[in-house]
Amino acid sequence: MKVKDLRQMTETELTSRHQELSEELMNLRFQLQMKQLTNPGRIRLVRKDISRINTLLAERERAAQSGG
Repeated sequence: MKVKDLRQMTETELTSRHQELSEELMNLRFQLQMKQLTNPGRIRLVRKDISRINTLLAERERAAQSGG
């Protein structure tokens, strides 16, 4: 998911998306352990998306605290 798309989301949507991606990551890791994972590169993409969302949420929190 692109940062441009994520910036247009509200905090509620970002939090919801974060939860979905966390669950997907857990499932992907489980599939990896069971040798059933067909696309191991997906783990990396999901981790990066989670990081992007965390960064945006932190930026918004800092902006709200500074009053801007």
